[in-house]
Amino acid sequence: MTEVSFGTLVRYWRRVRAMSQLDLASAAMTTPRHMSFLETGRSNPSREMVLRLAGALDVPLRDRNGLLLAAGFAPLFPHRSLDDPALDRVTMAVGRMLQQHDPFPAIVLDRGWDLLRANRGAARLFGELMAPDPIPDGVNVLRLILEPGPVRDGIANWDQVAPALLERARREAVGGVLDLATAELVQELRARPEVEALTAAAPALAPLVPVIDVHFRLGDDRLRFFSVVSSIGTPVDVTAQELRVEAFFPSDDETAERWRILT
Repeated sequence: MTEVSFGTLVRYWRRVRAMSQLDLASAAMTTPRHMSFLETGRSNPSREMVLRLAGALDVPLRDRNGLLLAAGFAPLFPHRSLDDPALDRVTMAVGRMLQQHDPFPAIVLDRGWDLLRANRGAARLFGELMAPDPIPDGVNVLRLILEPGPVRDGIANWDQVAPALLERARREAVGGVLDLATAELVQELRARPEVEALTAAAPALAPLVPVIDVHFRLGDDRLRFFSVVSSIGTPVDVTAQELRVEAFFPSDDETAERWRILT
């Protein structure tokens, strides 16, 4: 894998954040001349300057480590596994969120859209759609919804959901974090002929509503949910920052009542 220079990474993030060199120099309390030298490699940043630039650019923690490495410094922000005792408070809070959201579905995702945890409501919903098989471990939710299979077949308004989901994933992978793996996955899924046709027509299909509901077919029932995504507010760990709790709420009283009966 080709190493990316510190200056190249700074330019990438500056463009993502729509900042000029002058803007960034002012925000990071340095001079435009020094900023130019840092981007072209004529000057090497101090560790403090790397962190000031990363803060000014609102760079995610994983990528702050990448900036430090590119500048010749050791990473600062730990990247622990989810079962590490140091993350006990985080996993306890996430577990409570999942439990308290029952009987409605809720799941935990990492930044690559891999499923880490699911509450009973989610296991019931996706288990019914994928019957007779339960949700597999480590399943990728983007693939689950966008590639042919029982979950995709179980979404009645897939033609609306697919473009919106891809746009969200693209925005998060390119605009929020330098996540090349997820960006490549988005491109792979977008290139599927049936998906490509939908994304090309997406502006004409966009409904005039605040959110796009997901309409699940569950036997003879049609259940309409929308989701709310939560993240850790003040993380200093890469894993903690990248966790996403996606909680599904009924879009109407009929869905709420029917779901309570089903569960």
